[in-house]
Amino acid sequence: MNNGMDLHFWTDLSAHSLSSVGDRMTNQDSIPARLAALKTTSTPDLKQQWRDLFDSEPPPFNRRYLESRLAYRIQELAYGGLKLETIRRLEMLGEELDGGDKKKRGMRLDRDRPITGTRLLREWQGVEYIVTVTADGFEWQGRPSKSLSAIARAITGTRWNGWVFFGLKNHRGRT
Repeated sequence: MNNGMDLHFWTDLSAHSLSSVGDRMTNQDSIPARLAALKTTSTPDLKQQWRDLFDSEPPPFNRRYLESRLAYRIQELAYGGLKLETIRRLEMLGEELDGGDKKKRGMRLDRDRPITGTRLLREWQGVEYIVTVTADGFEWQGRPSKSLSAIARAITGTRWNGWVFFGLKNHRGRT
C-alpha cells in the first residue's frame, strides 16, 4: 500500500470479485462484527487476514494502519469498491497535484512511506507518543521534522532508527 495508490492498484482492487474469502466473510459474520473484531485481533492474525484479503504480504506500517486498511477491504469486498470513473478522477487529481513532476509523483507513489496524515503511536517508558506524517516529513509536539530518527532520539535520549522505533520496519532491516 502506499500514500498515492496508483491506478493499477485501484483497478486490481475493484476488479477483485467477492472471492471465497469475501463470501466466507459475508456468510460467517456480519460486516460490523468483523470490523469490531479487528481491534482485538492479534497482529499476526491481522497480517494473515491481510494476506488472505489482498493476496500480498502486509506492509511494514503500524497496527492501526493494518486495521484501517483491512476494515476498508472487508467493506469493499462486501459492498463493492470504487467505481472506475472515481478511480480515474483520483488519479487525475494526483497528477494535478504533482504537475507532472516525476520527483513529486515518485513521492506520491512511494510504497514505503505512510500516508500523509497517518498518526504513528509509540509507547515509551509508560508514555504514549504521537507523530503525524506530513507531506514534508513528520510533526511531533507541534514541530516539523524531516527525520523520524531525530524524533525517536529526542524521545529516548539514544540513537534509534526512527522507522524501527515506530514499528514501520523490523530491527533486521526488512519491511
